[in-house]
Amino acid sequence: MNHVPGHAPDLAPQELRILVAVEEEGSFTAAAARLGTTQSAVSHAVRACERKLGAVLFDRGRNGARPTDAGARAVAYARRILRLLEAMGPEVRGAGAGDAAGEVAGPLRIAAFRSVAAHLLPPVLARLAARHPGLTPQVRIVREIGRGTAGEVADGRADLGLATLNTDGPPPVPGLVAVRLFEEEYALAHPVGHPAPRGLPLVDWDENCGSYTRSWWDRQDWIPPATINVEDDTVAVSLVSQGLGMAIMPRSALLGAPPGLAVTGLGPQPPRRSVGYVTTPELAGTAPVRALIRELRALALPEGLAAA
Repeated sequence: MNHVPGHAPDLAPQELRILVAVEEEGSFTAAAARLGTTQSAVSHAVRACERKLGAVLFDRGRNGARPTDAGARAVAYARRILRLLEAMGPEVRGAGAGDAAGEVAGPLRIAAFRSVAAHLLPPVLARLAARHPGLTPQVRIVREIGRGTAGEVADGRADLGLATLNTDGPPPVPGLVAVRLFEEEYALAHPVGHPAPRGLPLVDWDENCGSYTRSWWDRQDWIPPATINVEDDTVAVSLVSQGLGMAIMPRSALLGAPPGLAVTGLGPQPPRRSVGYVTTPELAGTAPVRALIRELRALALPEGLAAA
């Protein structure tokens, strides 16, 4: 077979599936069991992929197989390619019919951080189900730390992610399509009836988006170091409602707050963050993702959240 100079031979879909299985299972043996083949066949396929790509994809050891940096990138591409192959049949069969024909069906993988998933995503999915009963949304809650939901999309684990976005600047992860949906203010959460809530101890949580509030935060001389730090914003809200302190949180995290918690504005120029969606350029044109985007854009926002 003649190959174009400088271009590696193509990887077959089964080779892509093997790369994904090895990364997810953590060993060649477990990947073989998952795929119904032998450990030697998996090992041979991985070596073939490494020859074709010109890079070592997995570190082999007694504890199994861990992807190298090159391997992690290869697996991300593999997932995205396999997802496109999965979408190819429905997209081709629906060509020319249009989304309004009601033919939008199949899986729709969504990554979302907790507050958006809990309070804003359910009505969107309800409308989506009414209009496209053939769709099967799969929602994963992802902590918005590090690469967050955008990383899930870039790595091929989600078709669309609901993410916090920079007000100005590039997408959270290079190469993605990022679109703002709404902007929300931060507010002060404190126990109901407390006469001086700004003097209370600070309750904070790991996912609090410091990058969006940092310049504002640095100008406030009344904010003490955190006395309690938790992993989840729901825990922070619960602690505040029990009188254990105050918290500075985005408005969406305070929707559906329990009794005992009051919400006060932070002044005329409070910190804000943008919330939007991210997807890949190739999946942005598929019918399931387009249908979800339409419903997200039609979202009726609660008070305190402004459309972008």
